[in-house]
Amino acid sequence: MTSGSTPTVDALQVWVLDFPTDAPEADGTAHWDTTTMVLVRARSESARGYGWTYGSAACALVITELLADHVVGRSAFDVPAANGAMHRALRNAGRPGIGGYALSAVDIALWDLKARLLELPLADLLGRARDGVPVYGSGGFTSYDGRQMEVQLRGWTEKDRIPRVKIKIGEEWGTREGRDLARIQRAREIIGPGVELYVDANGAYSAKQAIRLAKRFEDSDVRWFEEPVSSDDLAGLARVRAAITADVAAGEYGFTLPYFAAMAPTVDCLQADATRCGGITVWLRAAALAQAHGLELSGHCAPHVHAHASAAVPNLRHLEWFHDHVRIENLLFDGTLDPAGGELHPGADDTPGHGVVPRNDVLERHSRTAYAGPASN
Repeated sequence: MTSGSTPTVDALQVWVLDFPTDAPEADGTAHWDTTTMVLVRARSESARGYGWTYGSAACALVITELLADHVVGRSAFDVPAANGAMHRALRNAGRPGIGGYALSAVDIALWDLKARLLELPLADLLGRARDGVPVYGSGGFTSYDGRQMEVQLRGWTEKDRIPRVKIKIGEEWGTREGRDLARIQRAREIIGPGVELYVDANGAYSAKQAIRLAKRFEDSDVRWFEEPVSSDDLAGLARVRAAITADVAAGEYGFTLPYFAAMAPTVDCLQADATRCGGITVWLRAAALAQAHGLELSGHCAPHVHAHASAAVPNLRHLEWFHDHVRIENLLFDGTLDPAGGELHPGADDTPGHGVVPRNDVLERHSRTAYAGPASN
């Protein structure tokens, strides 16, 4: 970058990538065998920044048709201004949902671009509150048989030495309670007493059902009960939180700060996902909102999006090391992080930005479509 110059965002390019899962995956309320990523590259004259979200391919058209004109030509340093402009551009199309996913991917790419232009790790640009970012192993899909779950849990706890893990429960909308309880008990047997055990129902239970089941799995020392009821059921979340010993967590489907503000009094730990809520710009604001309510924040999925931003959050609890996204990010990117010992150390090698760059051969192999957004004159 030339001294005294103000670099601009010169162009956006977008790819839709499909990644088959390594085995059928399911949680309490959904089944899938392919995960779609929408990848954005923000280009300036001397640098490239990358951002992504996991969602519908329709995000790509939202970016190219509704958002790109409000980003291209702007200063590459004024990321919050670009975020605000994109937010306003979605007024009639809808900010929650696909619009939020699309905005988030662009915002993440812009933060990466800014950090690369300044030749700084993103954690240093944002300002560190910590050196290490705690992670928890996440997967344990309801579609797994006993052997698959055991191999995964032992990989996290024995190979990677991650001291906290999470499995999915609430199978088939909460209709297989016996299997849920058996899997929780078996997970505790596999990991032993020294590892924290978390469960995630993805909103599959009613409030009374979640309370009853939580009392039954107390002897497995479950520390974290994620989305015991739908995240839209704030009264239900509050009822469950008041009745059980495990921490209640929710927030991964939050798109706006008012959503997080309404949820904060009903949970023990607030979750937020930068690939949905408005990128790193809004994710950091959600962290501040959580702190104002006396809560910690947990980063949801997409670990290489969240790692550097997590290092800037004083009230961070941990970051989700989600099997599906870890597998994809390790396949697609050079520069991915090592969770050994249960912590990530983003920017430890001084690589600029969030530190990862796509491998062109993988990009081409998994690309469904590519879109070239408008370029500045």
